[in-house]
Amino acid sequence: MLTEEERKDLINYRIEKSHKVYKEAIDNAMLGHWNLAGNRLYYSCFHMIQALLLDNGLDAHTHSGMIHVFGQHFITSGRIKKEYGRLISRLFELRQSGDYNDMFDATEEDVKIFFEPVKNLQNEIEQIIIHK
Repeated sequence: MLTEEERKDLINYRIEKSHKVYKEAIDNAMLGHWNLAGNRLYYSCFHMIQALLLDNGLDAHTHSGMIHVFGQHFITSGRIKKEYGRLISRLFELRQSGDYNDMFDATEEDVKIFFEPVKNLQNEIEQIIIHK
């Protein structure tokens, strides 16, 4: 069990990690590594959502579990826009395809559309955490 200070430190670490991983997505996109860029965009959301879950006393042990808990507690309740539930699901599928499907190579068109929505999701979740 985490102390309150440890919990806050972990939340801040996950937020920081989300921003670092977003930068990795940009770097990979600049090199034309679209599978990696898509992977990093997914993980940018993953770390930010994990921060939000922890901030609300929630936990998930799998990627699918995280998406489910996020949807159940934040999307369905209307605390976060439905578009962000679709975003994390689409990025999860993109990451899965890029990582595990031998016949899939993400293109610029597949990935570039996600940069702005991911940044918006990061900002929205940070505002929720900060103003809690």
